[in-house]
Amino acid sequence: MTDGGLERENGGLTSMESIESRWVFQGEDDLDIDSGDRDTVDGDDDSTTCNGMELESDDEDNVEQKLIRTGPRIDSFDVEALEVPGVQKNDFEDVSVGRAILLAFQTLGVVFGDVGTSPLYTFSVMFSKAPVNGNEDVLGALSLVLYTLILVPLVKYVLIVVWANDDGEGGTFALYSLLCRHAKVNLLPNQLRSDARISSFRLKVPSPELERSLKIKERLEASLTLKKLLLMLVLVGTSMVIADGVVTPAMSVMSAVGGLKVGLSGVKQDQVVMISVACLVVLFSVQKYGTSKVGLVVGPALFIWFCSLGGIGVYNLIKYDSHVWRAFNPVHIYYYFKRNSTKAWYSLGGCLLCATGSEAMFADLCYFSVRSVQLTFMFLVLPCLLLGYLGQAAYLMENHADTTQAFFSSVPSGAFWPVFLIANIAALIASRAMTTATFSCIKQSTALGCFPRLKIVHTSRKFMGQIYIPVMNWFLLALSLVLVCSISSIYEIGNAYAIAELGVMMMTTILVTIVMLLIWQINILVVLSFIIIFLGLELTFFSSVLWSVGDGSWIILVFAVVLFLIMYIWNYGSKLKYETEVKQKMSMDLLRELGPNLGTIRAPGIGLLYNELAKGIPAIFGHFLTTLPAVHSMIIFVCIKYVPVPVVPQNERFLFRRVCPRSYHIFRCIARYGYKDARKENHHTFEQLLIESLEKFIRREAQERSLESDGDCSDSEEEYSFSRVLVAPNGSVYSLGIPLLADFRDTGKAVMEESTSEELKPGTSSESLVSEAEQSLEKELSFIHKAKESGVVYLLGHGDIRARKNSWFIKKLIINYFYAFLRKNSRRGTANLSVPHSHLVQVGMQYMV
Repeated sequence: MTDGGLERENGGLTSMESIESRWVFQGEDDLDIDSGDRDTVDGDDDSTTCNGMELESDDEDNVEQKLIRTGPRIDSFDVEALEVPGVQKNDFEDVSVGRAILLAFQTLGVVFGDVGTSPLYTFSVMFSKAPVNGNEDVLGALSLVLYTLILVPLVKYVLIVVWANDDGEGGTFALYSLLCRHAKVNLLPNQLRSDARISSFRLKVPSPELERSLKIKERLEASLTLKKLLLMLVLVGTSMVIADGVVTPAMSVMSAVGGLKVGLSGVKQDQVVMISVACLVVLFSVQKYGTSKVGLVVGPALFIWFCSLGGIGVYNLIKYDSHVWRAFNPVHIYYYFKRNSTKAWYSLGGCLLCATGSEAMFADLCYFSVRSVQLTFMFLVLPCLLLGYLGQAAYLMENHADTTQAFFSSVPSGAFWPVFLIANIAALIASRAMTTATFSCIKQSTALGCFPRLKIVHTSRKFMGQIYIPVMNWFLLALSLVLVCSISSIYEIGNAYAIAELGVMMMTTILVTIVMLLIWQINILVVLSFIIIFLGLELTFFSSVLWSVGDGSWIILVFAVVLFLIMYIWNYGSKLKYETEVKQKMSMDLLRELGPNLGTIRAPGIGLLYNELAKGIPAIFGHFLTTLPAVHSMIIFVCIKYVPVPVVPQNERFLFRRVCPRSYHIFRCIARYGYKDARKENHHTFEQLLIESLEKFIRREAQERSLESDGDCSDSEEEYSFSRVLVAPNGSVYSLGIPLLADFRDTGKAVMEESTSEELKPGTSSESLVSEAEQSLEKELSFIHKAKESGVVYLLGHGDIRARKNSWFIKKLIINYFYAFLRKNSRRGTANLSVPHSHLVQVGMQYMV
């Protein structure tokens, strides 16, 4: 919508980008000015104009790009943004001390549950692969755990990866959407150049890093293979996150309930499995109550758990062997591998379990601020985890035989049952942390066209990111129960756990590396160090867990592959469907031949024709013309479009364009939503917002025509400047100048004053022309009001695709069966509209691809 916007820091208005010079690609501004701000008739290859009446060309991608310096950009949204203070404000800015403490407790309950319960099973799984033969083995295993904790959760995720968030949103798809916004790598061809103007974006001053970034961007945009490879990496990471959401509850609950075998000698493994099943059913049943409600309850519980970890660790250090501090010397890792060789390598999969939950910290970032996550981890979570592992190692130095239940065996006998109770609560919390991360990831992938549409329930009125997906909740429960009942050993489940964690960790490392090169534009040595250290470390761990995949952990790999195929088939089918609709869109010449009545009867009222096309007239409209006995006096093509940003401000929601000459009364509206936006408005509210935006568009269009009739527009174009008139939300009329390259001078404040405070005086043109323009404007607004009073009907076209008879067998199988099955069982668009059936008209259409 606007490149020039308001930049806010800490809730205050600090600077206006519109009055500052900036670096852009040559041809970008010229294209904006030459094609924008005019009343034009929509053609076959038309695009969309926004409220500022911008016109994009289908040939815009072919413009030669060269980085040049431009003048200030001033447009209508600079004025409108003044009326919406804090429109881009983050939910967690300017929090009070009490609010910060509350967030810290919720952070513990939601983000750190998974990593906090890792002491329950890490040493047990490690020593099942490499049994303890002496104290040096304990020191070596402890040293491995300590440095894995420091390198992966702390350095990689807490200090680096969390900064690669997409306006507070974390996870694999948040990284993908961040890349999609900075380079045209999305395979779905529904992007508009106006999408890049939703949020302010300023390029850096030219530098070697920027030059490298532009080359990478050009290479990514030009190569279809690289785009597909990037999407496949994202889908692999997402499938591993969802698989993680299955195995985390199974592993956490089984290991916590397994403590009964230490407290009660008569308890058997079958009884542990049955109790675990009951706990899992309870866990997933309370998931619907939301993150904030449950987070407040479990936050204090997890705080007690971390304090217990630290306290038990200090107790064991004092009682048994305080010399385990020597494990901070990494030479013990070398000795560990030298003594155990292959067995030590097998134990790496168990060692990685101490870092489980690291990806959940990033994926759950949407619920909390980066600083709250960083501070809570560094000053509470990490110290307690280190003390917990040191204490267990100190106990094992004198009790080599207790490695099967290392944690519960190291708990003092007097505190066993209270610790057992809080450990089980913590395990349930850990399972919720990964489940909420799974929900967040699925919502992002759905919004970006890579997952079938499902019902999403928003559990918080304050924060849009807190969601619950009923279908996925019960799906995860069923698979977790299957995993617990079929693989009753936590050692085998631990190996599956490590596979899921490593899969998503490696994808995150690769995507963050691309973010460093393309967006952060930091020194190449830093980027190389990041990918060599962390990807090398993760590949080493992955080689270990793959060697034991035959133990039963192959189940999680099969599940991840199935999820990957579902997402890839959905994306592939959606892309084919959209491309076919673009090819078969109606010709403008046909509409002109039909005339203003469209060859049928125009009945009073407004028809909102929903379709997925961002450009052109959908073929389904022709189907409506031939199927229905009459069409409405006003037709608005509505495209609900998700763009790769977390949130679209309400005042930038709608883009409007007049499709045909005025007498046709046909418009196009693109309603844009971010993947974090909650579409909670009912159909009455949506209609009201849409009509208000349409009226604002028509008023501005009239102002533009009035200016052009005065001849000022042509004069200003000859002088390489362009003026426009707009009506601000408060009713004031402003003249906005947009100087081009030729006459930009660093006038600073003067430009601002000249462009925003120069109010037009009436009578600048002949009274007759003004009167005619006003009458025409009032007539059209009156027409809209009468149409609105007659009623609004939603025209929904359901387009299905079938493979052609001469297509390959694989394509027929994918499109005609798999994709058709997914589409039939996914949530229909009508479910989100909340429209009475009496206001709906639905027509089906089939495309051959």
